[in-house]
Amino acid sequence: MSATETKLPEPDEIDPVVLANRRAKGKRPNFLDDPAVERVMSVAMAVAGELAVARERIDTLERLLVKQGVLGADAIETFVPDAEAQSARNQWGREYISRVLRMLEQDVQAMNGPQDPALDQVIAELRDASR
Repeated sequence: MSATETKLPEPDEIDPVVLANRRAKGKRPNFLDDPAVERVMSVAMAVAGELAVARERIDTLERLLVKQGVLGADAIETFVPDAEAQSARNQWGREYISRVLRMLEQDVQAMNGPQDPALDQVIAELRDASR
């Protein structure tokens, strides 16, 4: 290998967390007035990108299954899950939406009822009680 060629890292040498946190040089451009809204938009766009990749992969799987004769062309469109599968899907859907909307649910709970004490307050109360 010549001095100008670069050796690619082996898969087990790649740290996905480091790659995901790489930053471009310079200041990040802001398109919106509120930095919090900007962050939420960034997260939403990252999720949208992940969904696009997942949809592409699902499409590839469907096409390969049809091409190899495992499924008919309309098998997925006409599939009707049995009661057990539908129940499992419904449960997964409820749990998924709860995770996605967790922050909003916490905000609603905070508006509707007494808030949990701050961690500092709990620590102070425990210290006072132990004296």
